[in-house]
Amino acid sequence: MDPGTTRSRRTAATALALALPLAALAACGAGGGTDTSAEQGSGTGTITVWAHQGQANEAAALQTAVKTFNSSQKKVEAKLTLIPDTDYTKTITATDASKLPDVMEFDGPTMANFVYNKKLAPIDSYVSVNTLANATDAIKAEGEINGKQYGLGMYDSGLGIYGNKKLLDAAGVKYPTGLADAWTAAEFTDAVKKLAAQDSDGKSLDLQESGGYANEWGTYGFAPIAWSAGGSLLKNDKAQGALDTPSVASALKTFQSWKTYTDPNTDGNAFANGRVALSWVGHWMYPAYSKALDKDLVVLPLPDFGNGPKTGQGSWEWGIGAHTKNGKAAGAFLDSLLNDTNVTAMTTANGAPPGTRSALAQSSLYKQGGPLQLFADQLAKPCGDSRIDKSCVAVTRRITAGYPTLTANFSRALSDIYGGADPNSALAKAARAIDQDFSDNDGYKLQ
Repeated sequence: MDPGTTRSRRTAATALALALPLAALAACGAGGGTDTSAEQGSGTGTITVWAHQGQANEAAALQTAVKTFNSSQKKVEAKLTLIPDTDYTKTITATDASKLPDVMEFDGPTMANFVYNKKLAPIDSYVSVNTLANATDAIKAEGEINGKQYGLGMYDSGLGIYGNKKLLDAAGVKYPTGLADAWTAAEFTDAVKKLAAQDSDGKSLDLQESGGYANEWGTYGFAPIAWSAGGSLLKNDKAQGALDTPSVASALKTFQSWKTYTDPNTDGNAFANGRVALSWVGHWMYPAYSKALDKDLVVLPLPDFGNGPKTGQGSWEWGIGAHTKNGKAAGAFLDSLLNDTNVTAMTTANGAPPGTRSALAQSSLYKQGGPLQLFADQLAKPCGDSRIDKSCVAVTRRITAGYPTLTANFSRALSDIYGGADPNSALAKAARAIDQDFSDNDGYKLQ
């Protein structure tokens, strides 16, 4: 990942599709069914493949994977089209289902909407049993609807707190060694205050504030606070009683209190330059932070607000177009794309956690004893998108065609709360808006 400010922000957006226009999905199609299935076809001939054009090294890894597949056999030729990441979701949304490719990449939160609008088919019958078995449980959870697998990813994502060991030790702050002894919310707040007292400008924390929170970063980065407080963005298709609870409001009041000690980080270097001791962000900042701090870098879980520490998870996935005439060939391509060679090449390029069990176990960063083992430990305890309790850590962004409504309203409420709004009122307003939209759209039910 690039250590520069703007490009780091773009890297984060590429890793998690944070900048994608999810709101554009809300208006597409009537949808409502999940009964679309691709045609098997002959398993030979040419297939079309669409993918987002992210970082140059990611694109190169994907192009190599396609070339390797084409040269490894003579039955199928895959033709790859790269579409700029800022246009990618809009392009799929605007394209008639019958005109979409045989194989396409998509951001995790968009999947349910594309299934709802009959643009994706289940892949269970087309990818091999081994490919499905080798996918991590977290990756499978993100790509599953009603027991059917619609997507699998080459890589995953996760959140944590990066700490500057030198500054932590100097302030006498004890910090966690892993998930088992994660800070409570009160302990984290105390650490932030103690570190701030030792800092010349009274700022000890980076919350990636510079891009604001009324966007997908707001939801991905801080919905874990709601989950850790025992709440959820949605329960039984209702936000009221899930999002606007006293425990979530109290947790976000604590979040609001951190603003006093937060560096705006307009240059993107607050943590790398040592201005703050703690940075709440994702796996994608490890290369820059490791380079800047070396052995003084520690990787910590997010704080526990009562329901156990939580993190978001999920990223880009791969699936099969609902109108493909050659599902067998599409599946063969996905089997090749998701093998260890290609997954390792891609995750070496972008630094993300591998999406397959075997590649994850061999990763120098994420394996047991590796510097980012915490992220693998979190992903090894997936919650899915709705059963969020103390036994799990990694939560999938809600799998619903109404996700754009969820993220827009939660992130707006979060932004308002950070700016000083009353958490109870902001959450109540968000919950009402979400429930009204879901009511207007029959709960975005996927039959």
